[in-house]
Amino acid sequence: MLRRRDGRMLAGVCVGLAAYFAVDVNLVRLAFGVFTVFWGFGALIYLLAWVVLPEEGESSSILESFVSKRRL
Repeated sequence: MLRRRDGRMLAGVCVGLAAYFAVDVNLVRLAFGVFTVFWGFGALIYLLAWVVLPEEGESSSILESFVSKRRL
């Protein structure tokens, strides 16, 4: 599962999830919006996915890069 570069609006999380699960990206965006508006944790899930999922063309995620730099 990767954050995609093509079709992204912010960080590519929704496009990456839609490609992975083979669903329309607008459904994924709608789901994040609903979770944010009604339960308040959609934005938190999006931010966590942004940090954990590696970007297309990268070998590691933002979190993995941060942790590996801290170990050196």
